[in-house]
Amino acid sequence: MARHFHKELEKIKKMILSLGAMVEERVRRIATAITERDGDLAQELIRSDFEIDEMEVEIEEECLKIMALHQPVAIDLRFLVAVIKINNDLERIADETVNIAQRIKTMTKDSPASFFFDYDPMSAEVENMLKLSLDALVNMDVDTAFKVVTMDDDVDSIHRQVYQLICDEMAHHPDQMAFLINFYLISRHLERIGDHATNIAEEVIYLIEGEIVRHADY
Repeated sequence: MARHFHKELEKIKKMILSLGAMVEERVRRIATAITERDGDLAQELIRSDFEIDEMEVEIEEECLKIMALHQPVAIDLRFLVAVIKINNDLERIADETVNIAQRIKTMTKDSPASFFFDYDPMSAEVENMLKLSLDALVNMDVDTAFKVVTMDDDVDSIHRQVYQLICDEMAHHPDQMAFLINFYLISRHLERIGDHATNIAEEVIYLIEGEIVRHADY
């Protein structure tokens, strides 16, 4: 029975890492769509969102089934609880890429605006946060998980910078309001991806150390 149980846990780990790889790819592709303002790529990401949703449901169902059948305790229970939460955060990251894709599609229909902000550094930072949070899970590496948590401040700082720049631009170009709002929302959705990557890192810390670190000061 114990051998079968641990095989099921290993299957869950492979599933969550597979979902993580899929979501990482979506984040990379939406970064490209932002840079190139590629409406076709944005539409492709919107159309394929069901794949993430289906896998998220499958992983949650598998976790709940194992918990009901085996009633795990200690680190095995922590692992399943952490996977359920990480699973949700990964699905929410995918949702944020869809939100960005919708903004891009709308912007491609607007007349060009004079305002421009280079989102590449912000996109690269959230991509790296997601990668490192999943690396921390694979390697059970608490130091990498803590590193991700501290990186969130940089993303928040860029987001505040975008907000101020766009507020100033709105004051000078009220005729470009719709475009500027959509441009700002890209920043908001990237910032949320960073938040979800941070949540994943915090769950890894919980898994390894049994300590809930949400809302803590670092």
